[in-house]
Amino acid sequence: MKVIEKYFPDLNAQQKDHLNQLKKIYFFWNKQINVISRKDMDSFYERHVLHSMAISKLISFNKSSDILDIGTGGGFPGIPLAILFPESNFTLVDSIGKKIKVVNAVKNELNLKNVNPIHCRAEDVSESFDFIISRAVTRLTKFLPWTKGKIKLKQNHAIQNGVIYLKGGDINQELNELKLTRKPQIVPITDFFDEPFFETKLVVHIPL
Repeated sequence: MKVIEKYFPDLNAQQKDHLNQLKKIYFFWNKQINVISRKDMDSFYERHVLHSMAISKLISFNKSSDILDIGTGGGFPGIPLAILFPESNFTLVDSIGKKIKVVNAVKNELNLKNVNPIHCRAEDVSESFDFIISRAVTRLTKFLPWTKGKIKLKQNHAIQNGVIYLKGGDINQELNELKLTRKPQIVPITDFFDEPFFETKLVVHIPL
């Protein structure tokens, strides 16, 4: 938790408590259902929680915002962001049932009323959202078609509605393949956090 409090000193007591409980909950479930690499558990807060929270350095979600996390796995980046933004609504989807089972367990243990886990494919989601978030599920050329028709037209944030993607490495080739009509915003996470783990990590905002 020290690495979280280093960059988020204004967390309230409930947010600190929820974040503090995450490792215990995930450690318990990870022994039964492997949703996080076991070698990563020692760096759980840096590599999973803080990494997810990098999105909040790009945007502060407004009250009643609707956010879809595609391919959430065990709940990243959706769960940490739902703790940060308790008045926003987060729908977390994954096609693998056992991963959504873990997300449901985390939701229930922390009583996160703004989290809606769904076991389904991204293509089967019919609602629309202000933003779609994800953490390096697949290449953007494959990912973006899953988001078609799922972005609200009405704008309520400082940045345009669209996709916010956590990605590592060189992303230029993928973006060139997309032939986007609007220029994406690419922000190195090292602009926010100085740990070596984030040296190749990016937050990519694609307005749609």
